[in-house]
Amino acid sequence: MNKVIYPGTFDPITNGHVDIIKRASKLFDEVIVAIALSKEKKPMFDIEKRVYMAKKATKKYENVKVLTFDSLLVDFCNEQNANVVIRGLRAVSDFEYELQMGYANQSLKTDLETIYLMPNLKNAFISSSVVRTILKFNGDVSHLVPEEIVEDLKISK
Repeated sequence: MNKVIYPGTFDPITNGHVDIIKRASKLFDEVIVAIALSKEKKPMFDIEKRVYMAKKATKKYENVKVLTFDSLLVDFCNEQNANVVIRGLRAVSDFEYELQMGYANQSLKTDLETIYLMPNLKNAFISSSVVRTILKFNGDVSHLVPEEIVEDLKISK
């Protein structure tokens, strides 16, 4: 089976994330959206809420499942029997960080491949941190996140 892991905090999941997931679902038999607990990042939404929103936003993709992890990514990949990780690149600033992480992961798991996908242009500026900032000031994020979770975000403010 051709399986890929798409890791992140997804705090919250955005249209950019869903764009990457949709495209990955066409390239791989199975896409695992791996939501990191990430206590050190102090997420706005708890892990249960992030999983709930990610499942809601991706339910139309039959080959996508949402799981959580609180370990090294390479250990999670081993648990899932996956040798491919997918990451999104929005800008040149993402590239340096993602390249470094890809090399670090490969140093720990030599058969691990990282594939980078760019979101489509209309989603290129969207990040979870932008969404969180707008939410803090009661702004409208409906154009930045999947429509399935807009109401969940309003409830969580």
